[in-house]
Parts: sequence; structure tokens; C-alpha cells
Amino acid sequence: MIQKIELPFSDGRIISIETGRVAKKAGGSVIVRLGDTMVLAAATASASPREGINFFPLTVDFEEKLYAIGRIPGGFFRREGKPSEKSILTGRKVDRTIRPLFPEGYFHDVQVIVTPLSVDQDNPPDVLAIVAASAALSISDIPFDGPIAGVRVCRINGAFVINPTNAQIKESDLDLVAAGTKDKILMLEAGCKEISEKDIFEAIKSGHAVIKDLIKLQEDLVSKAGKPKANPVFYKANDEIKKFVYQNAEKKIQEAMRIADKEKQNSQLNSIQGELKKKAEAEPKIAELFIKKPFDYKNVIEEIEYDAMRKMVLQEGKRIDGRGFKQIREIKCELGVLPRTHGSAIFSRGDTQVLTVATLGSPGEEQRLEGLDVEETGKKFMHHYNFPSYSVGETRPSRGPGRREIGHGALAEKAVQPVLPNEEKFPYTLRLVSEVLSSNGSTSMASTCGSTLALMDAGVKISSPVAGISVGLVTGEGKNITITDIQGLEDHLGDMDFKVAGTREGITAVQVDVKIRGLSYEVVEQALSQAKEGRFFILDKMEDAIKAPREEMSKYAPRIISFDINPEKIGMVIGPGGKNIKAIIEETGVQIDIEDSGKVLITTADAEAGKLARKKIEDITFEPKIGDVFSSRIVRITNFGAFAELPGGKDGLIHVSQISQNRVNKVEDVLSVGDEVVVKVVEIDDMGRINITLKGVTEEDKKRIIS
Repeated sequence: MIQKIELPFSDGRIISIETGRVAKKAGGSVIVRLGDTMVLAAATASASPREGINFFPLTVDFEEKLYAIGRIPGGFFRREGKPSEKSILTGRKVDRTIRPLFPEGYFHDVQVIVTPLSVDQDNPPDVLAIVAASAALSISDIPFDGPIAGVRVCRINGAFVINPTNAQIKESDLDLVAAGTKDKILMLEAGCKEISEKDIFEAIKSGHAVIKDLIKLQEDLVSKAGKPKANPVFYKANDEIKKFVYQNAEKKIQEAMRIADKEKQNSQLNSIQGELKKKAEAEPKIAELFIKKPFDYKNVIEEIEYDAMRKMVLQEGKRIDGRGFKQIREIKCELGVLPRTHGSAIFSRGDTQVLTVATLGSPGEEQRLEGLDVEETGKKFMHHYNFPSYSVGETRPSRGPGRREIGHGALAEKAVQPVLPNEEKFPYTLRLVSEVLSSNGSTSMASTCGSTLALMDAGVKISSPVAGISVGLVTGEGKNITITDIQGLEDHLGDMDFKVAGTREGITAVQVDVKIRGLSYEVVEQALSQAKEGRFFILDKMEDAIKAPREEMSKYAPRIISFDINPEKIGMVIGPGGKNIKAIIEETGVQIDIEDSGKVLITTADAEAGKLARKKIEDITFEPKIGDVFSSRIVRITNFGAFAELPGGKDGLIHVSQISQNRVNKVEDVLSVGDEVVVKVVEIDDMGRINITLKGVTEEDKKRIIS
């Protein structure tokens, strides 16, 4: 039976959720529609838990289909290939929102597939994906502590707009996606143009009011079409293994958790695991259980670590490494560490160390994006994040960037974007690459700091330095303790990762993930305040290393010569089949990009080659004006005058009466083909024919010859 429910927004648009029409084999499926944007979400779970794992196997895929905008994909196969960066980031938003709401110990495979079926270019599908995923899970038999909802909030002229159109987003200085339950915040993702903490907080509360309405809408759907929840098999560690580990390792693990040095702590914890295995070998029954349930004893160890960390924070007021709750680890900034790159820096915070490298390229090297926009778009700023296995002392195959790498790279990119110079002042394509050399918490925020330093080292005139910091959370015993600059174990065992990046003027990016069932307003406000304090501390350290972008770019960086030509002359510059522009590039070795507006951008590391290329283009597009004076060559003689070659491939006529102050009976008596002469333009008729003079050129004119 088809069920459909609707909610009108204040601006007259209506969001609807429908189930029962399609994808009936899925555990739960819905179509959510706003305007002409429609997304299908289907949620399915396996009948039994996956064996031999110690984590919840949730997969969320946002599958872009170009038919949604009436386009055929490019490429040889003419079908969608690997997920775009945007689709991966959207899938992560959904995943991070719903993951905390599944029961602990639920290890059944759960897959949520969100497919945009129609996209109208006004209403973006990413926020609808959060609502659709929640609705599909809520009406399914899958255990899920929802529903939840997500909204987008932007700010235009100081006023908040909920679920804005794409056009409104472009006008806004804030792009915030917030998701939550009726009373808590589950996920935040924001890009801002230096917004204050107060304004971000007010935007969150403004969006949360609509989240509550969307949850009520889903509850209505569940009452009409919801399935009874299944009784899954929940994971539970073997009692005998648990008893064995607690008896033989609890106190040792608690002591190891108090070791401040990460390497020594890891070494001690690994040693404890080795001792446990040896003791288990002496007890055949336990040894057999260790083999059959390899994750059980590891999960029990993690449970002891979890309790030990929380006891230290909540009862003793201490952190694992002895720092205060707001204390930031030692900061170190190094610049210009790579001699041949355009800009480079290493940012270290405690054991976390990131190398960021800046590369400047021509405008034509921008990234071309094919996605759910009507037109292909170009991206002139990219930040790529790499997390090699050695950064955490492990070995694993290198398979290229995964979802985590793409997500972290996009966050730092979003943080730095607002301070970059505009395209008119800085026409370069810019790529930053952050290599995580050592990881012990919050490498994405270290990448943000490293990116700022690398840009300043490269001489990119950013408006302000950007720094990032992460705030964690430990809850329990009626307390909510926020801790600044979380290290790896605090992130792993804690309840929140609240990342904030920005300048001294305000926030440029926010990303919040939680492992509990949401954050109160009080925790959000405290985290924002604490992050600001930490950000300013880091900015002080960065400014000690470099106060402003370098005056000069690296000698290895290309230079861009920018000038304008008549757009009607673009075809002349390119030439038939690209003949003219190819010849210039081949002769000079430069890169040439020409925009539809007539802007020409010449990229080269050789200043003289750039000047030569510019002259050749200007010669092709040159339009003489009356009074211009040129040094020209006679190319043709007739009985009524001579033709001289002018810039731009044009010829000008020197009428016989304009050759000399004296009477000229025969042109050949005065001029010959190949003669070099100085001429002045005296007339350009309606047909574009140019008349020039020899006799009218004065000594003063000869001082202003156009080369």
C-alpha cells in the first residue's frame, strides 16, 4: 500500500516522503521529494551477524546518476564510473548521522543506498539523502533509534534561510548542514566566510527547529507503514574470555593507560596482549576460545581501556598524557622544507605531523567535474590528503585514497578556501597535498594548519592565516567533559570529534561526529568556545614562524601574464584547427588559456617567452586606430599606391598622393617591395579598410612608433 506524507515549508515549497511504490524487496524504502528533486533510499540488513568481526558493518552509498539531470555520462563506456568526490562526501554525511543510532553489539551487515532520481538545480539532494535514509531505516525492521533528520542552513544579509536553493547558497556566507534527533545534535558540516561562534550556534538552533518538524513527519509515516523491528543477534564477548582477561590483565592495562608517551604506551599494551596469549596457551579451553573468537579478548581489552580512560577524566580530572583539559600539545612549524616545490611546510602537534606541499599551475589545469550540475564545472583549488600506513606504524597495501582521505581532504580545503585571493588577482590553479607523516589524533586539522603555512611559503597572498583544532568529549556520571586537542586514543575511546577551523576573525569550517546519541546545546556551545581558544593559541604559534605570505613566489613557480583581447578575435588567435595558437605554444613553450570573455592567460616560468607569446597574440588581435604610427614594410605596389604590412596581419594603403610632399608620377620611383617605412593611420572606412600616410608623419610622430 502506497503511503505519502507532506510538510510545507514557510516559503511555500513542500517536502514529501512516499513509501510502498518502489523497491519493495528492501527492508525499507522511501522516495523523498522537494521541488523536482527526488531521492530514493533503500535500507537492507543481513539476516544474521557477520562472523569474525568486532565492528558494526554499515555501508552508505550515495549513487549519482546523470539521468537525474538529463545528461549522458562522458567517457568511453558512457555510464557512471567510480563515485565522484561529491557523492562520497554526501554518503559520509549520511553515514556519520545515522551510525550512532544503531544498538551496541549489532554486527549485522546494513546497507543504505541513496539514489538521486531527479535533480532540479534548485534543491540540492544531499540533505534530502539524510532524511530519506532515516525514513527508510525507521519504517524497516532494522533496529534503529530514529527517526532523525537533516537540514541545510545558510545566511543571506544576516537572515538564516532553511534548506536554501542553490542560488541562495551562492549568495550566502554560511553553508551549514545540521542533523539531529528531537533534542540533540548528531552531525554538523559547515563551510563559512569567517562567521562568529555565536552566529554558528544560532544557525544550528535555527535549523534544529525544522529538524523536529521533519522527525514528526517521519513518525507519522512509521505509524502508517512501519514494520515491526526484528530481534537480531547482538554481539557479546565470551564470559570465560572476559573473566580470564580481567583477572590477568585489568590492572596492567589500567597502568599502561597512564603512560603519557604514545609509543611506550602502545609497546606496553602490545606486551600485555602477548602475555595474555602465552597464559592462554597454558589453559587448553581458553586457548581454544582465543582461536575460535579472536576478537573477543581484544574487545575486552578495549573495554578495560575505555573504562580506564573515562575514570581518569571523570573521577580524577586527568588525561591519558597528563595534560589539562584545554592544554594543547607542543606546536612546531617548519617552512620551505622542500627546495624545488613552490611552497612547503611541516606542521607538528605532539606526535601528529603533516607535510603540506603547494603547487601553482595554469588556469587550464583546473579539475573538470562531472556531477549533478547541468554544466560541467571547473575547480581551481584542490586539497588532497594522504594517510600512509607508516604514519601509524602499520603495514597495509596502498590502494589510493579512501572515503576517509577524501573527507579529510575536503574539510581542510573548505577551511582554507575563504582566505584565498580572488581569481582576478590570482588566476592560478592551486593544488595542496597533505602527507600525514605521523598520526596521533586530528590530522585533518593539522592539514589545515600545514596548508596555511605552505600557502604563505609559496607567496600566495591569503587574507588571513587559518588554523584548526579538534575538541573531544567524555560523558558519564552526569558529567560532560570537553577536552581540547584530542590524541588518537581519546578520539577512539571518546564520544565526540568536534573540529573547528578558522581565522582570528571567525570560523571557516566545522565538522562534528559523535558516537553517542547526540549533543546538547550546552556541549555544542562549550565546544565552540573551547575551539576558539585553542585556534587562537595555534595561530600565535604559526605567526611566530611566518607572519605574512612571502613577498616573492618561488623561482620554480610559473608566472601568469593576464590581458584582454576582443572576444570576436578569439577565433583568429586560435586559427583554423588551432593552427595559430599551437604555433605560438610550440615556438615559446608557454601554456595559453583563453576564456570566452576574451581574457588571455599565459603561464610560463620564462619571462621572455611569456613576453614573446603576448606580443604574437597582440599582433594577431591588434586593431589600428587613427593616429597610430608604425614601422612597416612595403608588401605590394600598385599604380595607385603601395600597401604596407601592419600588426594583426592587416595591410594599409599608402595612396600615391600620401607618399611624398612632392608630386609622385610613378610609385616605383619612390618605393619598392621590402622597404621599411614609418607610416601613420589617417582613415579607417566603414569596411575596415585602412588608409595610411608617409608624407604626414612628423618628427614628433616618430617618437611614438608602436612596435
